[in-house]
Amino acid sequence: MMRIFHSAEMLPLELGGVLPEVDIAYHTYGRLNDRADNVVWVCHALTANSDVADWWPHTVEKDKFLDPDRWYVVCANILGSHYGSTGPLSVNPATGTPYYGSFPRLTMRDIVAAHRRLADHLGIVRINTLVGSSVGGFQAIEWAVQEPSRFGRLVLIATDAKASPWTIAIDETQRMAIFADPTYGAPSPDAGMKGMAAARAIGLLTYRGPQGYNATQQDPAGQSLDVLHRACTYQKHQGDKLCRRFNAYSYVSILDAFDTHDVGRDRGGVDAALSRVDIPTIVIGLSTDIIFTPGEMRRLALSLPRARYAEIHSRFGHDGFLVEHEQLNSLLKAFMNETD
Repeated sequence: MMRIFHSAEMLPLELGGVLPEVDIAYHTYGRLNDRADNVVWVCHALTANSDVADWWPHTVEKDKFLDPDRWYVVCANILGSHYGSTGPLSVNPATGTPYYGSFPRLTMRDIVAAHRRLADHLGIVRINTLVGSSVGGFQAIEWAVQEPSRFGRLVLIATDAKASPWTIAIDETQRMAIFADPTYGAPSPDAGMKGMAAARAIGLLTYRGPQGYNATQQDPAGQSLDVLHRACTYQKHQGDKLCRRFNAYSYVSILDAFDTHDVGRDRGGVDAALSRVDIPTIVIGLSTDIIFTPGEMRRLALSLPRARYAEIHSRFGHDGFLVEHEQLNSLLKAFMNETD
């Protein structure tokens, strides 16, 4: 069940804005043990929510790596999102109306500040394992750099220590699609929906990659030329699907925060920042990922003092971490069962 932590304390933002109060939506699974040493904190990806069991199939189950009989699993919905935490559709206390386009710009460090506030509220001093995949990995790396002594282990899946020009270009292309929708900017939760549908279709190309599309979206043999290609209907379906559950203002807010990610900013560079994270770490790449390539993931592992690299073989590109649960559970159960 989703819960909401309301913090009446002002949250100053890295880019100079402020949130006068903050709601943080979160889910927990399992129970905190008597030693309070079984916490696993999951940081979610771009348009996911705090319900890990909903968006990460076959992970929050008995004998899986997020087994709720063993672990106390916590996941917080990120600021700027559409699933209960403070975001563009929240009411601005200063005006009594939703923020919409006036929602202040966030950085990855602001999102981590909210995680820290929730952890303190829950009385969680020590986190056994911090898990982050994709944009969730951005959050996990940033938090681990800020508070390395708070964590026992770190799991990083298909992510990086800094947003690359390639990933920023992907985000900007999606923003261009949204901004091209003339309704974007209107004070309405439905503003920019056609643009967001196009943005999501663009994003899907990078999430799945050519192998994923060619394996799953082939037209049936003998299909008539006057029938839409299966790949076309898939793109339209995915765009429409996001529009039914998200909003364009939140999408832009999170893309903007994605692009600020750089653990080396004001810390002497990425390598200097990562040197602080002296805890057992596993970095998992995906064989066909074109967003965070296996080569980049290997370099990330080499930059962390106590990291190892593992690779999931998948035809589904970046989305492989959502699909290849058997490989993922095998790797992470073994890692989390190790003794230092």
